[in-house]
Amino acid sequence: MQNLESWTRTYPRDWLPFAVLAGWGTQGTGQYEKGVQAAEESLRLNPDNPFSYVMALHNFFLDRFAESAVVLQRAAARKLEIPEFLITRYYLAFINGDRAGMEREIVRARGEHVEDWMSHNQAMVLAQSGQMQLARTTWERAIAMAQQAGKRENAALDHAAEAVCDAHFGNAAAAIERVHLALKLARSREVEYAAAYALMLSGDSSGPQRLAADLQKRFPEDTSVQFEYLPTLGALSALAHRTPSDAVERLQRTLPYDFALPGTAFFAKFGGLYPAYVRGQAYLEAHQGREAAAEFQKILDHRGIVYADPVGALAHLQLGRAYVVSGDVTKSKKAYQDFLTLWKDADANIPILKQAKAEYANLR
Repeated sequence: MQNLESWTRTYPRDWLPFAVLAGWGTQGTGQYEKGVQAAEESLRLNPDNPFSYVMALHNFFLDRFAESAVVLQRAAARKLEIPEFLITRYYLAFINGDRAGMEREIVRARGEHVEDWMSHNQAMVLAQSGQMQLARTTWERAIAMAQQAGKRENAALDHAAEAVCDAHFGNAAAAIERVHLALKLARSREVEYAAAYALMLSGDSSGPQRLAADLQKRFPEDTSVQFEYLPTLGALSALAHRTPSDAVERLQRTLPYDFALPGTAFFAKFGGLYPAYVRGQAYLEAHQGREAAAEFQKILDHRGIVYADPVGALAHLQLGRAYVVSGDVTKSKKAYQDFLTLWKDADANIPILKQAKAEYANLR
């Protein structure tokens, strides 16, 4: 960030440093307002370069969905397109409940060398509503296309995303199977983190420790690894050992980056706000309902960072559990109802859905 800011000061009439500053630097640290400002300057200097329009992404992360759509329309008026714009339009339609809009972007993706990426995002949307059987079929298509195109890391990340979803839902055996498939294809930063996360949720403690050690060794100065991935994995380990206060303490390091876009979300649109989600689970385990509710509400209030990650739906369920701990039955019922409504078409055999229905029945 220091180098990029120095670059913009040294060459104030060059659009490129402003465009780069509006990219991963500000997105990966959650400085979205600064990203908007840098993108605006890049756009002023060069309105004919597509990367000058990345302010659409920053507005999306800030839940300014109307503003994001306007910027994308400005890019389209100049016939400027990059894959990220197509995917962002797809998620704008998803957030607005615009099924026709989602379908338009799916059709546009065909034959544009991003069909595998679009299929992955379609699978994420299905998974968020608990439709894992359909999601699996869609991921299979995405993975097959990625491998056929020689995109081994993309295919691995698709497997890892599926593993994380299964782990969140309580499908431990399926999650572990997907992790092994992912790690056979690639061992990138994001694949290893997602694999370790899924394994930890699935009850495997030794595998995540080895993966975390590898991340620490390979990426000692990496922002996502040091301030998001490793603390989150450490917190999950603490929860596995029934020490929720230790989990909360380990996650103190992530607080300045809670709203940052992790690498998993940058590349595959999952993993946003996981530190907050795990922190909320730690507070629940410690019977601190009010604190837990604040963390889960944080997720519900930032849909642009969550995309279609399952925690966007599961946060409703966890919020209901937090209100139970706090003794607020009325709010708890509402949160459970919100979750069950979102999952009205979910596969009936998903463990966390069975748990949610049983818990809600006890409330009544």
